[in-house]
Amino acid sequence: MGKNILLCGVGGQGTLLASNLLAECAMEAGFDVKKSEIHGMAQRGGSVVSHVRFGERICSPIIRKGECDILLAFEELEALRWTEYLKPGGLVLSNAQNILPMSVSAGNARYPQNITETLARISAEVTSVDAIGKARELGNQKCLNVVLLGVLARRIDEIKPEIWPEMIRKMVPQRLQELNLKAFKTGWELA
Repeated sequence: MGKNILLCGVGGQGTLLASNLLAECAMEAGFDVKKSEIHGMAQRGGSVVSHVRFGERICSPIIRKGECDILLAFEELEALRWTEYLKPGGLVLSNAQNILPMSVSAGNARYPQNITETLARISAEVTSVDAIGKARELGNQKCLNVVLLGVLARRIDEIKPEIWPEMIRKMVPQRLQELNLKAFKTGWELA
């Protein structure tokens, strides 16, 4: 039996780096790993989704609807958008941030209210964290992805804790390593 994790966010939030780090950590832990990405209009603030599956033997990179163990959302509306992928009893980890889609900014739609409460009715467990606030406290809001990765890592027993910082050092440019290691530790402690 493997682990299915869906990461979703908005272009520019670092969703793809987080999914790459997750996949590398799972491989380093000795698992077969498959990953798939959907970019959409990512450079224009559109939806970005990455499927990461790992286990003893994984055949497909795509998580089927109703089979996601953990939904890691970088933005609240994106969490709501992808809940149909959650399995019964699945876990939602969400950044408590609202990024208005173009339709809302243009006045053609309204941003849903009480998203965390709605998610709680859908999922067995919802954890909402202020990853963007923590990233800003660290001096760079762009590290919110690694704060969220720290929150996620705390919930994945299959990957030893020491693997995560090792992969951050390996995959993140040296000038950003210290910031990202602090961001990871912050997320780990938030969880």
